[in-house]
Amino acid sequence: MATTSAVPIDVVTDVVRERARAEAREVVAMLDYRDAELERIAASDESPMRRHVERGSVALTIAEASGMSEGQVQYRLSFSGTVRDQSPTTWDAFLDGRVDLARVREIGSTIDQLKRAESVHRLDRRVVGYAETHTVAELRAWLKAFVRRVEADLAVERAEGERKKRYVSVKHGDDSMGWLNAYLPSHELAAIEDRYRKAARRPADPDDERTIAQREADVLVAWCTDSDATGSAIDANIAVTVGADVLAGFTPGFAESADGRWGVPAAWIAAVVGSGSTFWHRIVVDPVSDDVLAHDYIGRLAPDTLKIALQFLHGTCQGPGCMVPAKFCDFDHRIPFPEGPTTGDNLGPFCRRHHGYKGHGLLHWTTKRRPESPAA
Repeated sequence: MATTSAVPIDVVTDVVRERARAEAREVVAMLDYRDAELERIAASDESPMRRHVERGSVALTIAEASGMSEGQVQYRLSFSGTVRDQSPTTWDAFLDGRVDLARVREIGSTIDQLKRAESVHRLDRRVVGYAETHTVAELRAWLKAFVRRVEADLAVERAEGERKKRYVSVKHGDDSMGWLNAYLPSHELAAIEDRYRKAARRPADPDDERTIAQREADVLVAWCTDSDATGSAIDANIAVTVGADVLAGFTPGFAESADGRWGVPAAWIAAVVGSGSTFWHRIVVDPVSDDVLAHDYIGRLAPDTLKIALQFLHGTCQGPGCMVPAKFCDFDHRIPFPEGPTTGDNLGPFCRRHHGYKGHGLLHWTTKRRPESPAA
């Protein structure tokens, strides 16, 4: 039975903004109550111990009134207070309903990572414009890149410190199963992930009834135990973006993954380059057409070289807010073939779901441009 929507989509947008304003009113009430109580306690004649206990009970009182846990209240007061005091542009957008509490949480957590006042001011000037038009997941990736770029020297120090904590652990569970955990540098994890995914998706025996997930697990076991369950090694193909001055060592900085999920100090990538075991691509984008290769291809399917270039260029699916890595996507023509050419500026990655939406006329797209640098 065919149905039609009687409610304009603008109504949904209005409701979402009103919900954000309601969240802001709730947070403002909590902050105002906390601030008033702390001021009252500081001015009281009670003993230091009594004042300490009363300060600690403020969050408990708010929790009882709001139905939240004490920990939830403390966390909410912490990040929202940070944004109110240090990012007035974000706070005004929150009060106006243009950004919601989830985005305020991400921004507040990022401010706590920044160590320099100028970095916080730069974030305040830039973040709202991005937060208003992108999903929470996209905002989180943008904020991570922002921290890496504006305070690269400090971020490199933190990364080097964390790298020293790398480990592998095994935990045995019930029913003869357990967990293998590894805390490793992101670029090494990305290479491992790329290899076992490729190996598990190679043409399999028709009688092999294992799922993809089971095959991935078996491949990893084979590598770790040096068994014969897998054939020849699978090459990893990892996309990173590195500034020329950073890669040359003139300035501290990071190599960032094309899909925005991770970044590592550029020196770590330079060490991989120097090993001679990795094939590297340098991709030049036409400043006018955004075509990633100066070649036209006769035929509907893009060759592997162009697919790799498009993965590197776009990083993720071009569906609105979709974060599926481009390497797991189909490559779709913006102007359908054969009217549209098989060129970089007419192709973009789409996950299977969004590709299906476009095929049924439910999604119209123009290739998303690479996000403006958070550090600009």
